[in-house]
Amino acid sequence: MVGEFDSGGCAMRPPSRVCERCATELSQYNPGALCALCSKAGTAPGVPDRAWRDEAVYRALAAWDFGELLRLVRRRAGLSQMAVRELTALPQSFISGLERGQKQIGSPVTLLDLLNGLGLPSDLQSLLLTPLRGDAPKPGHGRSTEVVLPWTADRMVTSLEVAIGGTAMKRRRVLTALSGAALTQYVLQSAIAPTEAVAASSGTTTVTDALIGSLQSTTDALRQVDATSGSGSLAHTAKTHLQMLLHLLKHGSYSERHGRRLAAVTADTAAQTGWYTFDGGDHDAAQHLFLGALRAAHASGDSRLRAGALGFLAIHGYSVGDPRDAITAARTARQTITEHDAPALNAMLLTRQARGHARLREERHALAALAEAEELCARGRGEDDPHWLYWVHTGEILGQTGSCYLDLGQPDRAAQSFAAARDVLSRDEIRTTAQFLSRAATAQMRAGDADAGCATAHDVLTLAEGIASARLDDHLRNMLNEARSYGASSPARTLLERGENVMRQRAAA
Repeated sequence: MVGEFDSGGCAMRPPSRVCERCATELSQYNPGALCALCSKAGTAPGVPDRAWRDEAVYRALAAWDFGELLRLVRRRAGLSQMAVRELTALPQSFISGLERGQKQIGSPVTLLDLLNGLGLPSDLQSLLLTPLRGDAPKPGHGRSTEVVLPWTADRMVTSLEVAIGGTAMKRRRVLTALSGAALTQYVLQSAIAPTEAVAASSGTTTVTDALIGSLQSTTDALRQVDATSGSGSLAHTAKTHLQMLLHLLKHGSYSERHGRRLAAVTADTAAQTGWYTFDGGDHDAAQHLFLGALRAAHASGDSRLRAGALGFLAIHGYSVGDPRDAITAARTARQTITEHDAPALNAMLLTRQARGHARLREERHALAALAEAEELCARGRGEDDPHWLYWVHTGEILGQTGSCYLDLGQPDRAAQSFAAARDVLSRDEIRTTAQFLSRAATAQMRAGDADAGCATAHDVLTLAEGIASARLDDHLRNMLNEARSYGASSPARTLLERGENVMRQRAAA
């Protein structure tokens, strides 16, 4: 938590406040007496399951007639439109207009708010696929060939084979970035499509627990290298590892249990390969690796892996795509893990949702997501938090908070958050530290503190040595561009001379 600064320049923490209900420390952004989770528990009554059990409700859901669906479910549940507003956070005027046919759902986020707020039962989610199974596209939404292909194990393997090096013709046809309605359809399918059995008995290689464990260890080792040294040449190595996994899925011999585990390692590896590719600057190819990872996660039956892949899609959305896609992906991911005790995973997803809101300058929503992330992080790791989320801690939350403030145009507060993050980030997380500090330097210079900004920037240039990351290069360029506005000062001139030399060396490496 970032506090005010005393006259000596030291951070002063304000007195801690705790939730009156669960005693969790409250975020600095929360002025109320309850934490975000406890506040939610006190909202309007939920929709009982019986309200969904009617043929007319099924027909409206299958037809995507959300006005009729809302009217039927609300009346069967005995709820007022005001109660629905509390459950969904949608304006009462919109709810009324939707029921009367005067309003339409034009945003993926609005659709998710409505269905999640009403508590759509999991066994009815497959009805949402009905319009996508026919020959005609759903009214008002674009159609993507990739989206309507079935969610089978074979399709998962094919999708990833193309993403890591299919024929030129296939790559031109498939590797185009998804966004908006097409991406939303894909994300929704990942949550509601039935899971197919994953087993094979005719292969020449027997897949064992020991083999799967070894394959997972390789993925974990590559993840550790990335955290310290950047992606560098990891994308090529990871693709080779992923090819081995795909070969085993196609030609191995394994039971249903081993097939699920093999798909899980494939999902983790594909998501990491996508990250190394993204960090290397190939954003469209990275997105399709993330989409393939989502398919593999679906095949594994592990909703936490599905949430992880959606988290990477959120990064793609707020970094180089549409920030609204980031919000959709993060919210959907959180909905898929509601039955898990996974505060760290939820906190990670909330920071990525916050980044999407911040890019859209939706300050209230961004800060609310950050507040909830901070509270969840303070609770520690849950029983169901995956091992690959070791890096979610206070430093990560503070760093993402600084990034949000920078995107919101508040460099002073961004600089404070980054300073607090620097104090608690692990020294082993060199690449992450370098990225956050590059943004810290940018924030300090934008706030008018050229001396502090240049000093931080020199620290960043030192950290950057040995880190191969195109994404970090983008941060360095932004940092140096900010310094050019102070070009007449001696600290800025010295920084720019060193920075230009460093960037030449990195380009030649």
